[in-house]
Amino acid sequence: MTYESLHELSLRFGGVLREFDVQRGDNVAFLLPNVPEFTVCYFGCHAAGAVVVPLNVLLKSDEIAYHLDDSDAIAVVVFESLLEQAGPAVERVPGCRHLIVVSSGAGPCQRADGPSTIDYGVAMEAEPIVDESPSSADDTAVILYTSGTTGQPKGAEMTHDNLLRNAHYVATRITPIDETSRCLVCLPLFHSFGQTVQQNAHVASGGVMVFLPRFDAAVALALMQEHQVSYFAGVPTMYFAILESPASEGFDPAALRYCLSGGAPMPVEVMLKFNERFSATILEGYGLSETSPVASFNTLDRSQKPGSVGRPIEGVEFRLVDGDGETVNEPDVPGEIWIKGHNVMKRYYGKPEETAEALQDGWFRSGDVATVDHDGDYFIVDRIKDVILRGGYNVYPREVEEVLYTHPAVTEAAVIGVPDERLGEEVVAFVACREQVVVEPEDLVAHCKRRLAAFKYPRHVRILDSLPKGPTGKILRRALRDG
Repeated sequence: MTYESLHELSLRFGGVLREFDVQRGDNVAFLLPNVPEFTVCYFGCHAAGAVVVPLNVLLKSDEIAYHLDDSDAIAVVVFESLLEQAGPAVERVPGCRHLIVVSSGAGPCQRADGPSTIDYGVAMEAEPIVDESPSSADDTAVILYTSGTTGQPKGAEMTHDNLLRNAHYVATRITPIDETSRCLVCLPLFHSFGQTVQQNAHVASGGVMVFLPRFDAAVALALMQEHQVSYFAGVPTMYFAILESPASEGFDPAALRYCLSGGAPMPVEVMLKFNERFSATILEGYGLSETSPVASFNTLDRSQKPGSVGRPIEGVEFRLVDGDGETVNEPDVPGEIWIKGHNVMKRYYGKPEETAEALQDGWFRSGDVATVDHDGDYFIVDRIKDVILRGGYNVYPREVEEVLYTHPAVTEAAVIGVPDERLGEEVVAFVACREQVVVEPEDLVAHCKRRLAAFKYPRHVRILDSLPKGPTGKILRRALRDG
């Protein structure tokens, strides 16, 4: 697909939204993997002045319904293979009036139930927009869903300025991207990391993107070889998988020039092995959905420190704050990262209290603990929140616990993350059951698997007589970790 075609198709999708009476500022949800239609619809929404709400394609029906309702999405674009989960969700949300289904094959897709359903190919017969909707820098462009320790997903409103400046920094300061760059897009585009460092950075610079809808190390290596990919960005689990793949033995890394890592801490051993095997330097950075996401990064013009996430990007400030709310001024002393700058979100959609808690005098409280050395390089130490980082995805214990509690045998539940060499952390659940009720761990795993996205459900369940508690009766996750 050429950029001319991308532009034309985006304007045509904008015309689709106009025909559906989607107004400037309305929210349009996506349930799309890494396919060209994602990028077409993304910029088509912006041409029509609509806001993009990208959703994780692994979500189940209940989760999709929550996101559609919470975001006030009036339309949703769904990949055909995801209709089984998305269709019932849309029917439960009266405000979501239009369902546009993208076919997974060459012909028209299977029509879902409901009068508002239309095939993407049919819809794209609409007249293209000729008067693109004007937008200002502070207008919301994308709502990115994240969560807090309560497990209640929140939509971070990202402005056009947030996203444009973040993409521009990636393309000009971290790794030089131009029309000669070729990027393998295997990070999910529904996530802020993939959107910024792959899609937006390359569209802003005229680079070439090679889409891989589902990451597979052998396929990724084959595509990188075939298309002479020069730029790769991934979460640590992807680098681990590539190293372990037999296909890597015959891979010629001559074209590969730049590699970025984020989404989870990169194990130093994995980084060093990859750098040696592929004669490439992995640049590691740090950020959150609420920071567009890039907040700090290593750059090629400075020597790399394994384990460091570099320094704040241009125009962004970090503060480390201790438990008393005081700024940490000494090197190598841990504190919570507070972030201020052009990359910080506008607010959480429809959640003023959560916004006020997260944003204080323009500073975003990350919930992550770090240290800074004498050179100004930052090192992530731990997370204040109980969030589990599994393969680059956030898993929130309470959300999993709530599902466990719906099982009739369970009386107590606590979920923690345990170290995992491949995924960073694995989800482990501890439960206590009703007396004289027999349930197998595998039954509880299956119970969660039916109700939660694939990255969330616990792979291991341990049944105890009772769970450790503090003086107030609160279950102590720390005791479970230490035990």
